[in-house]
Amino acid sequence: MELLEALRLQWEWGGDEALLDAPQDRRAGSPPKQPVPPGPVPTPMAARRAAANAASALPMGREQAREIADGCATLEALEAALRDFSGCALRDTATQLVFADGAADARLIIVGEAPGAEEDRAGRPFVGPAGQLLDKMLASIGLDRRQVRIVNTVPWRPPGNRAPTEAELNVCLPFLHRQIALIAPRGLLALGAVAAKTLLPAEMGRQGIRRLRGVWREVEIPGLPAPLPCLPSYHPAYLLRTPLAKAESWQDLLRLREWLEA
Repeated sequence: MELLEALRLQWEWGGDEALLDAPQDRRAGSPPKQPVPPGPVPTPMAARRAAANAASALPMGREQAREIADGCATLEALEAALRDFSGCALRDTATQLVFADGAADARLIIVGEAPGAEEDRAGRPFVGPAGQLLDKMLASIGLDRRQVRIVNTVPWRPPGNRAPTEAELNVCLPFLHRQIALIAPRGLLALGAVAAKTLLPAEMGRQGIRRLRGVWREVEIPGLPAPLPCLPSYHPAYLLRTPLAKAESWQDLLRLREWLEA
């Protein structure tokens, strides 16, 4: 029972993916530390050099991420840049990058929240239960994922399927913007509060998804000459937890179909 309780606590803390081949016994005592002989006192020049090296090892910020993203002229280059990007801590805990799925010249880009456990293993967005529901939703208006582009606000799975933090969203946003600019779609579908808050202007993003959904809004994307229409709606994972909201989601899908037909 003690081991089961420890396993339950580990699950609640988000440790639901094994990162090592064999478990570690955290209860075993650590070996005694060996005394370290005193080294030479660093000179002022050596101290400044060490400080500069430490500063260069700090996580990248949004501006550095924007410089990297803006330097990518193709989707392939953007994906490669994300694989090498070390400015988001989610990369260190995820199994692999979840870049995108669907057409590279889609008229519609669907933006979700973050990869889950199934997406993390498969390397593709929306392949779990929420993705299966999304496929049915698209089919109900005559679409499938080969005709649209599916991405997430962050391309790595947060531990324990938690929501991405503000810092994680900010540092990944230039890559999302760049992918949208390279595809140059006609419009966006933001699924869930996180996607809507990330894409919409700050004054709109402070509202809840129930107030935002079902109304086309305009979104400025760096690199595009004009704003894009964006339709916020419920995330399929929310619909699985709250089936009564499917009626409102169906109304949003009808608005999306009318827009596509027009």
